Amino acid sequence: MRIRSLGLTLVAFIALDGAAIAQDVAAGEKVFAKCKVCHQVGQGAKNGVGPVLNGIVGRKAGSVEGYNYTPANKNSGLTWDEATLKEYLKDPKAKIPGTKMIFPGLQNEADIDQFGPDGKKS
Repeated sequence: MRIRSLGLTLVAFIALDGAAIAQDVAAGEKVFAKCKVCHQVGQGAKNGVGPVLNGIVGRKAGSVEGYNYTPANKNSGLTWDEATLKEYLKDPKAKIPGTKMIFPGLQNEADIDQFGPDGKKS
């Protein structure tokens, strides 16, 4: 399974037939609705309640310029990869105790599987 970088624009990273893309976009939109309350993605994205999520895979936690992270995030020592994102999306406060992220997490593995750099379901 690949945890997908959050955002619908990422579906474009793979050439799938139209039906598969539509299915992934629809599923991803539904799950990402829970995230976009606080986070933005895509061209022109800005920090809000949460930091911009563009380019999250491979990025150090707590490192988006201009976002006011808690010391817990800045000092976590994490670099976001598929496994780390999966754990975090499931239970943010368990993965980074002291984070200010109030989101309770995605309990459904199928929801977590909607996100990835190639736009495919895992």
